[in-house]
Amino acid sequence: MIPGAFTYHRPDSVDAAVGLLSEWGDDARVIAGGHSLIPVMKQRITDISHLVDLAGVESMKGISVDGGTVTIGAMTTQHELISSDALAAAAPIVREASLQIADPQVRYIGTIGGNVANGDPANDMPGLMQTLDATYHLAGPNGTRTVAAREFYEAAYFTAREDDEILTGITFAATSGGYAYEKQKRKIGDYATAAAGVLLTVEGGSCTSASVALTNLSDTPVYCEDAVGVLVGSSLDDAAVAAAVKAAVDASDPVADTRGPVDFKKYVAGVIVKKAIESARSRA
Repeated sequence: MIPGAFTYHRPDSVDAAVGLLSEWGDDARVIAGGHSLIPVMKQRITDISHLVDLAGVESMKGISVDGGTVTIGAMTTQHELISSDALAAAAPIVREASLQIADPQVRYIGTIGGNVANGDPANDMPGLMQTLDATYHLAGPNGTRTVAAREFYEAAYFTAREDDEILTGITFAATSGGYAYEKQKRKIGDYATAAAGVLLTVEGGSCTSASVALTNLSDTPVYCEDAVGVLVGSSLDDAAVAAAVKAAVDASDPVADTRGPVDFKKYVAGVIVKKAIESARSRA
């Protein structure tokens, strides 16, 4: 299949990219890695006459760790997330999750910004960003603003980003303690049937902080506040883990599709969340 005719733009700054979106309105779309946009263009599901390629915007690339804050440019590829030793030291869960995304060919081109910005509930990075309590940085014609990742997703493919805004970067605090990102999928390269990210810190035999989030188990990523409430203050014994797993499964709201019926997905969710909590516990 061949996409319809379009004009290709390659701006070299965020301001130039925002200017193109403002100029062409609904006829323009930005492209990052292109794994979501190009297929729908080829099927002519979307009608785009101006394609704005962000690959030339150097300010949207790179990883920095400064004073306990991690900053990742939106055009940073999954491969770069995996290969950064500084990021692995500051937030090892990012490397663990990135290694489970698709395959190496996709990871060399796919970007973290593209993964989080389009609101696909099956993407791994949105759920991971709930786990990390990340902040998204947006730029538009009215200037810049920030949105918490946990407030960004409204429904499948609907987010707090305005059509004339660009997600330019992501920040979050460096992590410590135990971590895990577990994922069940039908085959290599597939989206998750269920996935979960977990962070745990333990002091004096008691859990002092926790974070639990789910991927592809609702029409948005799910931050499991009730599961966190169960874990914090507990000794992370088996009873606490079981109660947290139940709370996480209760927070999920999957739909039946080619990956299975709702009951099956909830069962898989329970298995994956338990595995993630136990793995994080062993590392804490």
